[in-house]
Amino acid sequence: MNVIWFSELNKESIDVAGGKGASLGEMYNSGFPIPPGFAVTAQAFKSFLEKNNIKEKIFGLLKDLNVDNNSELQNVSKQIRDLVLGIEMPADIRNDIIEAYETLNVDKKLFEKAGKALDIIKAGRDPPYVAVRSSATAEDLPDASFAGQQETFLNVKGNNHLLESVKHCWASLYTARAIYYRVKNNFPHEKVLISVIVQKQIQSDKAGVIFSVNPVNNNENEILIEAGFGMGEAVVSGSITPDSYVLDKNSLKIKEKKLNKQEWMIVLDPNTKKNFKKTIEPGKQVLNDYEIKKLGELTKKIEDHYKAPQDIEYAIEGSRIYIVQSRPITTLKKVEAKEEVKEEEEKRDVLLKGLSASPGIASGTVKIVKDASELSKVHEGDILVATMTNPDYVPAMKKASAIVTDEGGLTSHAAIVSREMMIPAIVGTDKATELLKDGDIITVDGSKGEVYKGKIEIKEEKKEVYHIEDGAETITRIKAIMDIPDMAKRIAELDVDGVGLVRLEIMIAEGGVHPSKYIRDNRHEEYIELLVNGIRKIAEAFKGKPVWIRTSDLRTDEYRNLEGGDEEEHETDPMLGNHGIRRSLKEEGILRCEFKALKKLQDEGYNNLGLMIPFVINIDEVRKAKEIFKEEGLTIQFGVMIETPASCWIIEDICKEGVDFVSFGTNDLTQLTLGVDRNNDEIAYLFNELHPAVKGEMKKVIDICKKNKVETSICGQSGSKPEMAEFLVMAGIDSISVNPDAIGNIREVVARTEKKLLLDFARREAGG
Repeated sequence: MNVIWFSELNKESIDVAGGKGASLGEMYNSGFPIPPGFAVTAQAFKSFLEKNNIKEKIFGLLKDLNVDNNSELQNVSKQIRDLVLGIEMPADIRNDIIEAYETLNVDKKLFEKAGKALDIIKAGRDPPYVAVRSSATAEDLPDASFAGQQETFLNVKGNNHLLESVKHCWASLYTARAIYYRVKNNFPHEKVLISVIVQKQIQSDKAGVIFSVNPVNNNENEILIEAGFGMGEAVVSGSITPDSYVLDKNSLKIKEKKLNKQEWMIVLDPNTKKNFKKTIEPGKQVLNDYEIKKLGELTKKIEDHYKAPQDIEYAIEGSRIYIVQSRPITTLKKVEAKEEVKEEEEKRDVLLKGLSASPGIASGTVKIVKDASELSKVHEGDILVATMTNPDYVPAMKKASAIVTDEGGLTSHAAIVSREMMIPAIVGTDKATELLKDGDIITVDGSKGEVYKGKIEIKEEKKEVYHIEDGAETITRIKAIMDIPDMAKRIAELDVDGVGLVRLEIMIAEGGVHPSKYIRDNRHEEYIELLVNGIRKIAEAFKGKPVWIRTSDLRTDEYRNLEGGDEEEHETDPMLGNHGIRRSLKEEGILRCEFKALKKLQDEGYNNLGLMIPFVINIDEVRKAKEIFKEEGLTIQFGVMIETPASCWIIEDICKEGVDFVSFGTNDLTQLTLGVDRNNDEIAYLFNELHPAVKGEMKKVIDICKKNKVETSICGQSGSKPEMAEFLVMAGIDSISVNPDAIGNIREVVARTEKKLLLDFARREAGG
């Protein structure tokens, strides 16, 4: 399928139409005012790569790429994009796109009735203007926001212009910033595809973005709207400092207006058919009060529909309001509330004020960056100051202790990335690059939107505050999923109750040698030390909290590039083959090294560790692994991953064998229960962790484990989904492990679900 209409999509269609396309289809079919359109599917892109035999070449270029080497990154990016753009689109894909484009905006039933008159109808129509927007399959997810990493083209008209725009969207999957972002967020290039959304272009008089939870103060009871004249591109890109309006979410009363000077807007020139900047009279309020409140009403409905905070883009054409995008907000996080001493405030020399884009306080040396060529000026702890940032600035932003920009709103690149990196940021100051100089020492208060002269020590009383509810306490423990030891300290600062999954494979990959090679060459100690050094960082960061380590799950098709990996066998289906505990018991030397690494850490006093074995299908595997566990002198917690239907059916025997905990691996459990290969794009739409069969297996396991006093948890990616978290709490699970970005949101979902359970119980008791 090369093309699919919005009417055929829903929120589960990410693998077909990407995050953006799935969201648009979901809202279109739920009655929200979405401009009509269709998606060029991710499978069409995959077909383009395969039919032109460029897939292996692309992944070969990406394989050993050091993304921290900017010149190497830019060079590889250009090679791949040139490759994509230089190859002709297959005829079937091209024809399907043109057919859909020519029927856009005309009622489908009319075409069905038209019969032979179809070509006459098409010929008599002026081709419509469309927005052509990238929608990656790793974009707009609840646990990651990759928005803005790929291209968008506005006011596209005509078949040739459309086809070229689609190809440029495909190529944008391999921009330097997109490659860098995927690597840093641990998304394998091979598993990320791209869909292209083709949607009727709204010739907007006004446009902007809405946050259903105010990201400035993380207040769930406020809606924040940003607005600019003309097309929304100026607001989203951060090119202007937009008007901002704050609404009370319950009453929709306008609590605050901040009008900013806007001297131009982006519109379509009817003569040249191109976008241009049109000068306007500054000082006018963009949205009237009626429009503000109508947008507030729509925002509440969309948030209620998704049951999660939303980042929404809108456009107003004449009197009609359209929603052009909605995605989950992934950057809400725990912040520190502070009570500051008034005397200190009086001593502060305020140099600049702007929009509070990301909370926190940092002091450092100013580094003015005029363009990407000056990024090397920024060193660890500096304050990066720029007119605005773009994705090419990310490597320097990672080093900075704070960000300050002249332009941009709360959806500008600087704002979004700073919130993801959890560093203070102020945007829209108008004149930071003029007033500040290289070498100045300043303090940035991202919570207040103020820049102070010199290094200011701000006394504050720290207390844990969540983005929606102060100190949301939960009976169900919320843990993190993590694999990178260097991230441990940062994640430990979040309000988590431990780590529910540490995969050894990332540490192994960084070591560069296949575990089998260590054993074959009698280099056991090297492997043990590699693991000890990595796990120790995590165990130390989470002292006093449980850290569960999964023994290696080495599939034969995934580690061939490591030293010694070329000796891996070739299996017909590696997902069902020699991996998990079955492989570890066959290659016992690997398993014993992993146990010895944990024994070393146990002897060092790290008593917070737990170990779990993957892909269990029979009780003999559990029994044999426990025997080796005891032989190596381990006394830490011992657990089993529940990833196969077989393990669900023998859960009573597993409990009786003597385990401390079990943890659901829902990726494999769903795959094996539904008979759906999760790596097969053609049937990915069938992959559903919330399928009744999967939920039934999980409920059965939780009930039996409770009876046997065995702790239950989940460490599959689905734990980061609000719907799954709600189900698991209702089922009685003990802990939920989630991706770091989802911690705050899932804790809130869990807190609300637990309150509902308590309330229902109280009502039943009262009624009884």
